[in-house]
Amino acid sequence: TRVTRTAKQLYHRKSLRLGPSTPICMSEAALVTQNYDDTLSPEPWAFHLLGLITPILAISGNILGVIENQAYVAMGVVFVWGVAPILDIVMGESKVARPPRESGTPFEVLLWVHGILQIVVVATFFVFAAEEGMTWWLVVGALSSGLSAAASAIVTAHELGHKKRGSPGWRLARVLLFSVHYTHFTYEHNHVHHKWVSTAKDSASAEAHQGLWSFWMSTIPGQFFSSASVHNKKGKTGLSNPTYRGLLLQMVTLFAIAFLPGMLGYFDGIPVAVGWLVMSGIAILTLEYVNYIRHWGLRRSEDERFAKEHSWNTEARWSRWSLLELTRHSDHHLRASVPFWKLRPYEGTPELRWGYYASWWPCLVPPIWKRAMASRLPDNQ
Repeated sequence: TRVTRTAKQLYHRKSLRLGPSTPICMSEAALVTQNYDDTLSPEPWAFHLLGLITPILAISGNILGVIENQAYVAMGVVFVWGVAPILDIVMGESKVARPPRESGTPFEVLLWVHGILQIVVVATFFVFAAEEGMTWWLVVGALSSGLSAAASAIVTAHELGHKKRGSPGWRLARVLLFSVHYTHFTYEHNHVHHKWVSTAKDSASAEAHQGLWSFWMSTIPGQFFSSASVHNKKGKTGLSNPTYRGLLLQMVTLFAIAFLPGMLGYFDGIPVAVGWLVMSGIAILTLEYVNYIRHWGLRRSEDERFAKEHSWNTEARWSRWSLLELTRHSDHHLRASVPFWKLRPYEGTPELRWGYYASWWPCLVPPIWKRAMASRLPDNQ
């Protein structure tokens, strides 16, 4: 039988999930209602291993692109942009939520596996780029590795970035974000997005009139400067500001990779640096596409509490399992301290028409996206 369970949400500021200054969206006494069938056993954790297909394809493509044929580097692009949207539709949605597992050990290990695979993706792509040079196959390989990085680097860093500052997981998140040139993401996400989500103060929340392309143009610089602004207000200006310091470190590393290998007579580093920029670019654009569809058109006033109605959700199985439950987004904002494997769906939340992968192509054409989604906007929006 389906049961409705109501539980008081307790946010432990000193837990492994939240640092002492991480903002939250609800008070400690907030009550939330979640629906799941507690007569069922927990969902097998192994379903989430499906998310490893993309980085494995990217790594295989980079290696085979060097020793066999360059066309192999297209495997990641074909899978993420071609096969995955079909899987989103064919695999359907979970109709009844199962209770969460008691032990999170398999999921903690999975996060580290994603992180390690991301480092291997970058390393193998660098080898391919050095061998290939400035060709169109370099761009294709960068797209495949970048689409893999959107999940294995940024989604993983998003989860680990909610852990206690200085913990091993938090430090891994720093490395992963550096690998895609988005080092300011964790601070902006935790201290700005979670606090002001779905308001005019959050550049990561899209308004209903915005299309994806215009959102990309506003949100990427907007998040960078909002992160810098928060540090500035704390007296960390100039190079003492972690946002600017991270950008400088990224620029120095890029220039070193571009010119030092050639100066030392090893290989031409310019294709490696250009490929890294393209890889990071598609990873960042994919992340911000996800931000776009998660809050598009859902607004609240600045003095209004965040509620489950302020995020789009989906129970599409392929998106859920391969993206670490990123699709249960209302619960993530309501309970920022809860790890991804314990996130639950809510009844009565705005529901996406498709999963995250299947939404990609309609979203690229804003009139199609708006026409498909406008009827799903809550009446008060």
